[in-house]
Amino acid sequence: MPLSLIGTFAVMYLLGYSLDNLSLMALTISTGFVVDDAIVMIENISRYIEMGDPPLQAALKGAGEIGFTIVSLTVSLIAVLIPLLFMGDIVGRLFREFAVTLAVTIIMSALVSLTLTPMMAARILRHKPANEQSRFYRLSERGFEWVIERYGRACASF
Repeated sequence: MPLSLIGTFAVMYLLGYSLDNLSLMALTISTGFVVDDAIVMIENISRYIEMGDPPLQAALKGAGEIGFTIVSLTVSLIAVLIPLLFMGDIVGRLFREFAVTLAVTIIMSALVSLTLTPMMAARILRHKPANEQSRFYRLSERGFEWVIERYGRACASF
């Protein structure tokens, strides 16, 4: 998240934007998108690590699978902002800074999620064997499995 925001601040500086209410609102809204991209990538990589793949191989597989999804999410989110970019009059000028700031943050987030996140995951994430896992981890894992099982049954009944 910090890298995406730092990149956005750099582009804002180059474009001559200030930190007014609209650009701060765009940065606030974009934090959800930034975190979402990273979570999707890390979740997929950790799934492969838990299945027994070495971390680097898991990162390459996970990034390969999720890369298109992150790109398509980025394109979709930017497409939503296009009408704001082409608004006319004084309102258009106000919201142009908002739309550009939000679009730049989304693009920066996608770049970080596609490049840096998988490599950091390959270096940092490790799978602990069952005998090294804490009691809280095992208990919460059983709880998650129970919820997933109930959800699967509920979906199958429809």
